[in-house]
Amino acid sequence: MGLVHLEIFATLDLVGQAPGGPDEDPEGFSFGGWQAPLMDEVSGAQVLAAYEGTDALLLGRRTYDIFAAFWPHQEGGEDGSFAALFNRIPKYVASRGTPDLSWAPSSQLGPDLPAAVREIRDRHEHVTVVGSLDLVQTLLREKLVDRLDLWLHPVVLGVGKKVFDRGAVPANLTLLEPPVAGGKGTVYLRYALAEGVPGTGDMTAPDRGVQREG
Repeated sequence: MGLVHLEIFATLDLVGQAPGGPDEDPEGFSFGGWQAPLMDEVSGAQVLAAYEGTDALLLGRRTYDIFAAFWPHQEGGEDGSFAALFNRIPKYVASRGTPDLSWAPSSQLGPDLPAAVREIRDRHEHVTVVGSLDLVQTLLREKLVDRLDLWLHPVVLGVGKKVFDRGAVPANLTLLEPPVAGGKGTVYLRYALAEGVPGTGDMTAPDRGVQREG
């Protein structure tokens, strides 16, 4: 069975909306493109490495439309490495509507999203989810996430769609490698979903180092 990887770019208050540009998701949000001033060579290399081995993309409708309008026209440009990958591999779209799937090879998932994602995991080794915050919420609720690559950027916006919003299912995560900070203060954290639910403890107790498992 393959693994589902989330690639998430977030602010310190965990806003993940429209990091890439002003027109990405402008509805009720005036900070589109907040990530651009904080990118550096370290972060760029981390992002490239995170996509190594990706053999399928799983996207929400809005993210798919944004990508389909951009990446097919970038082959051979400065983003050629991403363009070649994104244009070649299968794209799976989670949507209740009827998206234009002319960016080949693309297909729409069926109405039973958890079952469809499980089928994709059986078909591919490394399925990558980019952006698509509504889809991310569903995948987290259904425990259909295996890896979470999270870039925390040193800005607070106070508005915007959150990575972990109300209704998020309690979960444990395991840090897979030491955090790495870029020169502009962005911190890269790589996690795997772990078993169980968060435990609790009492920091005032004499044995406050001991926690109760959830």
